Amino acid sequence: MNVSELIQVLTPDLIMDHSLGSDPEIVGAAAIDIAKSQEISYVEGGKFAARVDTTEASVLILPIDEDLQQRATARGIAWISTKAPRLLFAAVIKVFYQPFRPAPGIHPTAILDPSVQLGEDVSIGAHVVVYPGVTIGDRTCIMANAVVYPGVTIGENSLLHANCTIHERTEIGSNCVIHSGAVIGAEGFGFVPTPQGWFKMEQSGIVVLENGVEIGCNSAVDRPAVGETRIKANTKLDNLVHVAHGCTIGSNSALAGQVGLAGGVTIGNNVLLAGQVGVSNQAVIGDGAIVSAQSGVANRVPAGEVYSGTPAIPHAVYRKVSVVIKRLPEMYDTFRKLTKNKG
Repeated sequence: MNVSELIQVLTPDLIMDHSLGSDPEIVGAAAIDIAKSQEISYVEGGKFAARVDTTEASVLILPIDEDLQQRATARGIAWISTKAPRLLFAAVIKVFYQPFRPAPGIHPTAILDPSVQLGEDVSIGAHVVVYPGVTIGDRTCIMANAVVYPGVTIGENSLLHANCTIHERTEIGSNCVIHSGAVIGAEGFGFVPTPQGWFKMEQSGIVVLENGVEIGCNSAVDRPAVGETRIKANTKLDNLVHVAHGCTIGSNSALAGQVGLAGGVTIGNNVLLAGQVGVSNQAVIGDGAIVSAQSGVANRVPAGEVYSGTPAIPHAVYRKVSVVIKRLPEMYDTFRKLTKNKG
């Protein structure tokens, strides 16, 4: 595929300008520091700008930056300019790479209850088990060894990877992805203390994943004792994320690896939780908030704020605290000397 042909299949609104150069053939995409001839890469911001002068890539996706464009042209590199280089690069990857997806059909080793309702062009892999009362939408794919408990509904064009488990009455929307090892709708951690020990509170609620939700490998989304645990449209969970019973996560949010939510947490829309963030029971995180890695949210993060630390505090305050922490040994020595002299 030549650059001119590639431009024709990309989203026109993302492309601001371009220079075809010799209109080189492109066979794939790569990071700018390892890209070779006949590959396309991208630059976003100043961090990798110097690589324009050294990369072997034949084509670059560049920000709207006349200097970078001139440097690429001087080296004979074709370029495409855009306001969103990373987004356009993601679109390019989709041109050259399509994830594996089996053809429609039911593998002979799969076990489906006769009551299961299948849409058109559904794919069911080897050793999949689907219990009674399940509804599976058109073009949905369930990979090998997955287990779907009774009463589950799965929308259209969703993908359940190998070895995931969907517990009873879970509702999964359209265009969802459940990665390998994930468990959706298992019992929440509900036990009532008594003088005789723990009394188990049955978890009669459900989990609802709205359209476009993606759940990473070995993550768990638990159902509550009553009511629902809900993840709203287009929210993405990384690997090893735990969402406890009764949580609500808004739309277009993202939770990075090893995030853990205790029961009853409410998270707004467009929220970003970085890796290993822990959120306490019933805490609330407002729309558009960001919580940095390894932070612990004890109660509330206001909408639009950036919080850090444990317990999490506004990031600007956290930076000042971090500076003070580094000086604590020196401050302690000074304190000892002052108290000693005073004595």
